[in-house]
Amino acid sequence: MSMSECCKTGFSWGGKPVGTETTLAKNNVSVNGTPKSVAVLIVHDIFGWTFENLRLLAGHFAKEVYATVYRASNGPYYALTVYLPDFFDDEVVGTDVFNNSEKRAEFDLMGFTNRHGKDVRFPEIKASAKALKSRLLENNEIGGLKVPVQILSPETDPAYISELKEYPKKVIPTLGILYEYVYFPGFAHGFATRGAQNDTKQKNGLERAKKSAVNFFNEFMH
Repeated sequence: MSMSECCKTGFSWGGKPVGTETTLAKNNVSVNGTPKSVAVLIVHDIFGWTFENLRLLAGHFAKEVYATVYRASNGPYYALTVYLPDFFDDEVVGTDVFNNSEKRAEFDLMGFTNRHGKDVRFPEIKASAKALKSRLLENNEIGGLKVPVQILSPETDPAYISELKEYPKKVIPTLGILYEYVYFPGFAHGFATRGAQNDTKQKNGLERAKKSAVNFFNEFMH
């Protein structure tokens, strides 16, 4: 079984993540931000919860998003907690596959999918979301959305094909909720967490995606 190259390639950004590690439900988790605040749950891609780019991005979200939380004793304060759980049961795909075509070719996608596919891991994702008193949605649940929604969509994404892109565009505007669709022409799956910072176009794309998410969180998570 083949895997799209955009799923296995990218660039490490450098920098030092500042989150702490604990547990959420039964999963290890990296946490950035103020405990018991508004929460964001990140579901990682193939490079897992230890991928430094993703941990750096989680840190940016926690630092730059100011969500309003009310304490009965002294009124509102502003905080966001970003949770990045491990949904691969400690299995780590090394970022050395970024620039090593032989390692990419040798990657056992079928075995990896059998170990970590949706049927196996989705119950863990739901348990983590439940622990945060959150709610996850699938495509067939889009019709029940009642909160503002943002979608950051690259031009090329084998996991987000044109049919899937069109469904929320048709359905969400009929729901009477605020909806934001940000399109990134010329970009591919993973651009927002694995773009090359020394490439002007990729750097601008990943920075715009981060800013878009931060602005959305700041506007609606209060």
